Amino acid sequence: MPTTSKPRAGSLQFWPRKKSKRIYANVKFWRGDKDNKLLGFIGYKVGMTHLHYISQNPHIKQKIETVSPVTVIECPPLKPFSLRFYKKSGYGSEVITEILSKNLEKELSRKITLPKKQKEQIPEKFDYLKLLVYTQPKSTGIGKKKPEIIELGMSGDLEFAKSLLNKKEIKIDEVFKENQYVDIHAITKGKGNQGPVKRFGISLKQHKSEKGTRRVGSLGNWTAKTWRVAHAGQMGYSKRTEYNKLIFKIGNDNNEINQKGGFHKYGNVKNDYVLLKGSIAGSKKRAIIMTEPIRNKKVFPANITSIKK
Repeated sequence: MPTTSKPRAGSLQFWPRKKSKRIYANVKFWRGDKDNKLLGFIGYKVGMTHLHYISQNPHIKQKIETVSPVTVIECPPLKPFSLRFYKKSGYGSEVITEILSKNLEKELSRKITLPKKQKEQIPEKFDYLKLLVYTQPKSTGIGKKKPEIIELGMSGDLEFAKSLLNKKEIKIDEVFKENQYVDIHAITKGKGNQGPVKRFGISLKQHKSEKGTRRVGSLGNWTAKTWRVAHAGQMGYSKRTEYNKLIFKIGNDNNEINQKGGFHKYGNVKNDYVLLKGSIAGSKKRAIIMTEPIRNKKVFPANITSIKK
């Protein structure tokens, strides 16, 4: 066989390489805003397709159609679960109190044990608020009933927070709009235990090698072990964040996006959906968290001409 070469795989930036604790990510930073706004949303990854669009970038003189791959995310409405009041201390932020919504669904009992007594007293002093919401996977076709509960950041005053808590449902078009950037937080596909060749992309040794061809030639120092040596271990199922993914379209006409026979390994889209430019991490039917972007980037709108079904 000829000697082949390829770029190395597996960035040394991510360490330790271990499995995520749960199937959906946790967001550790929320970008603040002066307006009354919810800063995130959660949906389910459907699959990929492509569309034709004309960019409105003024630096491009020829307005021609461009083909772009897009990822479809189904976004059933979220339901408010509770409102959390936080106070900063020397050991980090602490939850002072939590006020639950009065309209909770029975599917939540599949996830947590609901308290019998609910608090309704608002503390006098607190530093910031966060809203807990839960998803409605039963309204999709993924065959799941247990909802995800996630804490979303929000900006605004107390009255706006109360209005969100008293809402029956929160839709995707109330949080994001078309032709804007979002950050994607997801758990990558799990690939199980893999060797160093697939995990880090090291080159194969010659076929006459004494102790195998798909392994490293040296394990490094015996007394001072280093993590830079490529070893076999867990690959995938890790939390990753992608910045500035463009929202092409937020739609509610399912006939415009559904394919004949449904999407492969997913089925038909039954709720509102989002078309994101490019690919994103995670397998199909996995929960994807979209948040307000933390890195500023100028957006040039795109006029969609056609979407492949």
